[in-house]
Parts: sequence; structure tokens; C-alpha cells
Amino acid sequence: MSVNRELVSLYWQIGREILERQRRQGWGAKVVDQLARDLRAAFPDMRGFSPRNLKYMRTLAEAWPGEEFVQYPVAQLPWSHVVTLLDKLKTSEASEWYAAKSIEHGWSRNVLVMQIESRLQERQGSAVTNFPDRLPPPQSDLARDTLKDPYIFDFLGLTESAQERDIEHALTRHITRFLLELGAGFAFVARQYRLEVAGDEFFIDLLFYHLKLRCYVVVELKATPFKPEYAGQLNFYLSAIDAQVKGSHDQPTIGLLLCKENNRLVAEYALRGIANPMGVAEYQLLRDIPAPLMPDLPSIEQIEAELGPDEGPELSGHP
Repeated sequence: MSVNRELVSLYWQIGREILERQRRQGWGAKVVDQLARDLRAAFPDMRGFSPRNLKYMRTLAEAWPGEEFVQYPVAQLPWSHVVTLLDKLKTSEASEWYAAKSIEHGWSRNVLVMQIESRLQERQGSAVTNFPDRLPPPQSDLARDTLKDPYIFDFLGLTESAQERDIEHALTRHITRFLLELGAGFAFVARQYRLEVAGDEFFIDLLFYHLKLRCYVVVELKATPFKPEYAGQLNFYLSAIDAQVKGSHDQPTIGLLLCKENNRLVAEYALRGIANPMGVAEYQLLRDIPAPLMPDLPSIEQIEAELGPDEGPELSGHP
């Protein structure tokens, strides 16, 4: 981290020098190209002084113009992470958020790219919950920030018509990616966790333990839109886990209900009368297509016409 800090600080200073020279000499003076030649001549054994890299240094200095740059999280990251932030984000505020999370969780560059592309900042802490009414303030705030809405499960390779057991099975087969999407602190306990209450058996879809919250987390999957009765079922599971599994040192168990669609107002009403802390969020098996690309994509009718029997060989024995 010390090496990263020194290198990024050097690049930031070079970026400031480029900006200053361009102010003095004008944009037409080819400051970047000339400086690249000068630096490579002066330091032939050093890499990183290509014109392209120097332009990133200039962009970095533009985004963080103040002398306090070294105090920001972005100054602690490897240069490849910094370039990713400059490429993929439009504001220094968003870059600072992802930089801080990257340092906190030790993200690799690939994980950082994935978190940016999945819009983690927009999703984190946005699930409908009753945490403020059911948990004390420190625990409530941390629990709220732990949940997202929606959750993106596009790594499963399932269609939107997948059933609950299909999703459960795929999530446990891809548990590493699932834990990454859930967020830091989740530890997997079991799938279809068995509970016995008054001689009857009940099975929880997925059970986790959260290391920072110090509590069990019950996750229930529904392949349908949210219904108020789902909250009642999850409330029963939370009470059972608190009674049978929770230790004296554990915090109250919280629940996460993942539905194919989530009507936020209905969820808010449903959670008001629930005794145990829980949240409701939506999951997506396919990532949304960016709006600018939609006009360029063919319609279902066009695809069917292209694949129709008049356009290609007939497949005997198939409808």
C-alpha cells in the first residue's frame, strides 16, 4: 500500500504538471506527447510514461485538484484500480465510494469492475426493511447497509422462468459468486436447513451467519412477486432460529426475503406488523440491458422471422 501510495502520488503530481503546462502553452502545444518523450528519455528503465498513461494522470489531477489528494482512498489503490475508476465512473464522489469499498474489502481489479458494472452503490442499503423499528441504531444501520435491492444472479445462467429449487441449487453450486453478491461478512451455513417445531418439520431455504452483525441470516427465495403472507412465514422461521439455534452471544436473527418482483409499498405495509427484523428485495436472473442499446436490438418477432422455416433448414422431428 505504501508503494501504491507513492506511485499514485507521483502520477497525480505529473498530472498537475501537465495541466499547468497546458494552461501556459495551450492545448495545441502537444504537451502530453512531448512530456512522454522527455520522461522516457530521462528514465529509460521506468515504465508507465506512455502518452495514454499520461492522459490518465491528467484526468486524475483534474478529478482531485486539491493538495489533500493523498488523504483520499483513491490514493491508496494500485494504479490499475485508479484507471478503472477513471474509465468507468463519471464523478469523483462515485470513485471515492468504490475506492473506499475496494480498500475495505480488498477487491481485485476484476471484482472492482464487476461491482461497478452491477451498480453496487445504487443497490446497497436500498432494500425495504423494518430494521429501524426492530434493531437498536448501530445494529440497524449496519444491517440496512448489508442488504441490497435488487440482487443480481446473472452468473447462474438461468432463465427468468426458473423455479425456486433450481435457483437454490444453482446458488449453492456457485456459492463463491453468491457470497460475493451478498456482500462481505456472510458465511454459508446450510441449504434447506431443517427445523422441528411441535413435531412438524420446516425447511429454511438458505441459512447464513453474518460475522460483522454477529447474527444468523435466514434467506427465503420466492419465484413469484412479493405477497404479504411471505413475510409471516419468514417471521416464523426467524422466531424458530432465535429459539433453537441462536446463542446467548448472538444478536437477533434477521431475514431476507428475495422475490422475483418487489412492490415496495406493499412490502412496507407488510413489514410494519412483523415482530422480527427482516428485509424484502428483488432478485434478477438476467442483468438489465442498458437503455441506449434497446433501439438497436431486434424484436422477438424479428428474431422469430429470422429463425423461421423459410429462412433455414427444417429440423425433422422438431416443432
